[in-house]
Amino acid sequence: MELPPISATPLSTSGATTASQNRQVPSKSSQDFEAMFLGQMVDEMLSTVNIGDFGGGHAEETWRSFLSDAIGRSIAEQNSTGIAKGIEAAIQRYQTGQDL
Repeated sequence: MELPPISATPLSTSGATTASQNRQVPSKSSQDFEAMFLGQMVDEMLSTVNIGDFGGGHAEETWRSFLSDAIGRSIAEQNSTGIAKGIEAAIQRYQTGQDL
């Protein structure tokens, strides 16, 4: 099987597009971090809850992480905690070289 040669052309030739994409990266990264952080917090909280007769076992432990991640993403999408905003500000200060 022969692969075609790799093209050396850049994906974007516009400087404005690159600047726009650079502004979106901290926002996306900070929201992903917030969702991951909140998901881990929810998972720890769920591990301490007594579910009663309907829970327990290996299946609950397996699926609890999926539920925790979904709850964490849902909370992060609401932009109600301010975690992403703080992380985004720190990323932007780091990129521009400003003091914290």
